[in-house]
Amino acid sequence: MFRSGTFVAEQLSSVTDEQIQPNGVDLTVATVFEQTEPGRIDREGKSIGGRREIDPDPATDMYHLAPGHYIARYGETISIPEGHVGFVLPRSSLMRNSAMLHTAVWDAGYTGRGEGLLDVNHELELQRDARIAQLVLSRAEHVGAYDGSYQEENL
Repeated sequence: MFRSGTFVAEQLSSVTDEQIQPNGVDLTVATVFEQTEPGRIDREGKSIGGRREIDPDPATDMYHLAPGHYIARYGETISIPEGHVGFVLPRSSLMRNSAMLHTAVWDAGYTGRGEGLLDVNHELELQRDARIAQLVLSRAEHVGAYDGSYQEENL
């Protein structure tokens, strides 16, 4: 069963009333990065490739994104509570503008400011703090809690 937006909001920092939806909470974009060096994923672990932070226009706080692949860091600190699993889905306004946000499952016990892969297929203007995704939480059975290398990321 998915939880209400009000419940989800209690698991995040710095949420406005506008962000709370019936079934989740909208997440905002805080920073956009472009990957500059290869990463690596093997049986022993992983390494994240080098990144360059993209600067928004100082007058408008607007990112001017050409078609390509970017990493979007969310503005909110998220804590997935015991007995739950989190899913981050793109807002439909991204898809309607030829962009998509790809994310992964967020396990119970995770705390941090997560990131998603932002695929831009046509030029896009994206303002810092704009709502780009929605976090939903579902009740879930699990053994243990997340204690991986991304715990407390970007805090």
